[in-house]
Amino acid sequence: METYAKILNVAIIFFVGLIIVEYVASILLRRSVNRGLDTIASLSSGLTNIIKDVLGLTVVILSYSWMYDHLAVFQLEANIWMYLLGFILIDLSAYWSHRWNHEINLFWNRHLVHHSSEEFNLSCALRQSISGIVAIYFFLSIPMAFIGIPKEVIQILGPIHLFAQFWYHTRLIDRMGLLEHIIVTPSHHRVHHAINPEYIDKNYAAIFIVWDKWFGTFQEELPDVPPVYGVKRPVNTWNPIIINFMHLWQLIVDAWRTQDWRAKFTIWFKPTGWRPKDVMQKYPITFYGENVYEQVKYDTPATRLLLGWFWFQLAFHLLLEMYLFSRIAAFEYWDLLLYGFFVMLSIFSYTALMDRHKMAFITEIIKCVAGFGLMYRMSGWYLLDEWVQFGSVIMSAYLLLSLVVSFYYTYLEETNPSATLKTAS
Repeated sequence: METYAKILNVAIIFFVGLIIVEYVASILLRRSVNRGLDTIASLSSGLTNIIKDVLGLTVVILSYSWMYDHLAVFQLEANIWMYLLGFILIDLSAYWSHRWNHEINLFWNRHLVHHSSEEFNLSCALRQSISGIVAIYFFLSIPMAFIGIPKEVIQILGPIHLFAQFWYHTRLIDRMGLLEHIIVTPSHHRVHHAINPEYIDKNYAAIFIVWDKWFGTFQEELPDVPPVYGVKRPVNTWNPIIINFMHLWQLIVDAWRTQDWRAKFTIWFKPTGWRPKDVMQKYPITFYGENVYEQVKYDTPATRLLLGWFWFQLAFHLLLEMYLFSRIAAFEYWDLLLYGFFVMLSIFSYTALMDRHKMAFITEIIKCVAGFGLMYRMSGWYLLDEWVQFGSVIMSAYLLLSLVVSFYYTYLEETNPSATLKTAS
């Protein structure tokens, strides 16, 4: 846990730096690829994901270490060939897990958040799931364990393979010549994130695009079909925690409502989007059809001052997480869980305010009580005073200020609470 947390602190700085570079480049190229609230929502989603991963909030049915110890036929050395073979096999398993996330109703809930942005940029790469609380694809690692790829090889390659999928989430890089035939490029991944009928459910590969070409799921980006991004059933919220569980909730509701007893059990493993006939008729849901260019992007009213507040919230929570990762060895696991719960609750609160939803103030009250409760329990904010003079005082001031701001923009500011709409171009 401690080593992974330190790696993430470095990775966060690297990712944020590239996102800033992309933003500056988009200005110089006069190409709009970011919207403020969307970018904040994407990065906030990333914050929820990394704290979930660092705290190990995933149930692992069988670890690679266990499978290696019990299934390995050969005892192989960790040399360059093992790293190369391990990377290829990890990528192959990533293709199939990614594909099944798209094709199976229940598993789509694990992946929806990543596709929920109606933009396509480096920040949307960080929209990662917190709903995958069970590691269900462990069996894809059996071939690697069987042939004896060393445990340390997989432990090193796992984060590298994940981080290597970041760079191609951009609209600023066009075709890349020969590389288009070998690796996943921005052009390939733009297709994957698009909801156009020509592009939907294509290009699942993580690193090597050859998997899609071999398994019949490849689609090149067409010059006369500009991608439209998002999901076919718009999420219409900035709140990453709600997005993470909205599809699962819909499945639960549909399974409850249907009178078809067989469908109550089969709905979970039907193709993504499938619903029982009686539920579809009685409780219709609007999806984007063939003409995706009529897409209306979700947006909410925010003055420059309020937008600045949301940027401050994002930066503050980024620092909160980086501080935790820097001192993670100093605390008991239960206290780390409480810290993680506080951060999740706080992100839920300010993104609810981004939605201009009245529950934002209610959750802000709970957050404020939780924050002061944690300071009472820890005699300050998690030893912050050892690093920053009056650190706990600063944290207390933040909690009170956040409560006041949330109250003002929920109940006092005169504005239309409904989402404003922007037509996709």
